[in-house]
Amino acid sequence: MTLQIDYETDREIGIEYEELAEKVVQKVLDMEGCPYDAQVNLVLTDNEEIERVNTEFREIHAPTDVLSFPMIPFETPADYAIVEEDQSYFDLDTDELLLGDIMISVDKVFAQAEEYGHSVTREFCFLVAHSMLHLLGYDHMTPEEAVVMENKQRTALDELGITR
Repeated sequence: MTLQIDYETDREIGIEYEELAEKVVQKVLDMEGCPYDAQVNLVLTDNEEIERVNTEFREIHAPTDVLSFPMIPFETPADYAIVEEDQSYFDLDTDELLLGDIMISVDKVFAQAEEYGHSVTREFCFLVAHSMLHLLGYDHMTPEEAVVMENKQRTALDELGITR
């Protein structure tokens, strides 16, 4: 697994974000039975940049905690049959599965950790797990989908020993 991380904000997060992100990304890939080496890009940024990207791509004029840009249009979450039929989902040089890009607002990590009463580490890891599930085709547009995502996020963090 290759995780490319770009840190594009002046605000220091104050945790071992690279190590934590790698653990969470790998845990989600393992839980979801990904049979390929995968490539994910993660950008840590601020509310201003998240709002700019939200405005440009989603016509939402506000910052959100995360943005996920999946490369694979999974019809069924984590059903890898789609990539077996189309080699364009793989990096030509590394043969890694190109899952997509994640943006996380460091500002929101701090705000939500305080709001929900848990650590910055837990909030950051939660957002990475949440975003990874989006890259694998999961969503939370219906109550049923939300429950599935929440359970998977909780399981990933519990299995990594990342609690409040």
